[in-house]
Amino acid sequence: MLIPKVENLKVQNLDATIQPGRTSIPEILQERLQIEYLLNPDAPSAIDLNSAQDVIAGLSQSHKALSPRYFYDDRGSELFEAICELPEYYLTRTETALLADIAGAVVAQVAPTQLVELGSGASRKTRLLLDALVARGPGAWYVPIDVSGGALHASAARLREAYPGLGVHGIVADFEPGPPPLPPAARRLVAYLGSSIGNFVPPADARLLRGLAARLHAGDALLLGVDLVKGEDVMRAAYDDAAGVTAEFNRNVLRVINRLLDADFDPAAFDHVARWDAATASIEMHLRARRAHRVHLAALDLSVAFAAGETIHTETSRKFTRASVTALLAASAFRLARWDEAPGGGFALALATLEGRP
Repeated sequence: MLIPKVENLKVQNLDATIQPGRTSIPEILQERLQIEYLLNPDAPSAIDLNSAQDVIAGLSQSHKALSPRYFYDDRGSELFEAICELPEYYLTRTETALLADIAGAVVAQVAPTQLVELGSGASRKTRLLLDALVARGPGAWYVPIDVSGGALHASAARLREAYPGLGVHGIVADFEPGPPPLPPAARRLVAYLGSSIGNFVPPADARLLRGLAARLHAGDALLLGVDLVKGEDVMRAAYDDAAGVTAEFNRNVLRVINRLLDADFDPAAFDHVARWDAATASIEMHLRARRAHRVHLAALDLSVAFAAGETIHTETSRKFTRASVTALLAASAFRLARWDEAPGGGFALALATLEGRP
């Protein structure tokens, strides 16, 4: 069951309390910093327990799988931030450098009053867009959406301190297959960075973008970060670093399931595997059982057997071309308006405008 909740954070003597369960947008916008919960804030991983149905489906099929959304409790968010600093993980630094070059031009082209970010995490790259947004004048709002309440709280407080004139309305929510209702705005720019769209296998990617389009209006825009097809060794190393941080991130899905569903996965009983699938132009991450054993998920009254060498598919990271991005956008009611590639290629930022209702 979704449990709406709003927490007001005390910033610059703004001290009015918004009671849990009151989610009226006009009431929320009376303050300049608040966090809205659309997931159960008491769940250990801040993920709605009803979503456990996909765990049953994923672990009951012949090729076992878990949704990558289960990576992201607070610990998972910390591990992902660490991954972004690794030398092998080119995506973050390449996208950041590209965003630094074009953020001002993108904001000038869209002229938004509200910046929405899907999967905001620590909101580090977002500051490049926020710098350009607040430079346009007072009254701008930032709406980060993330499943990790801890990460969202921390980044929201830092941003309000760094940008005194910025309003921050954080939403702790799962945005699959589309984001929750958004605060009203004259014009929005939605940022979905890090090539996270690549985690969705067709047709789920188009379904997510169509869900987003349904929340937007004519003139709103989407800035989509996309990792491009490149050398296999470079791509695979980004998901299997020498320090083993990505392996820990991958195993964190088991720790989240343990807490959420009272399971007894032993993360040490699984090896991290990253492999390139040329047919789907994607890197796949798996957890491979080191030995035959059984796992019990008490909250679901489910027992799952693993053979030695059997894997759980935990994430797909698809890679793109300009043609594939253009087709995806067109299938989702968006039109490509601007395409910027990093020097030497390898990563791109696609700006798309809403063509019509999906």
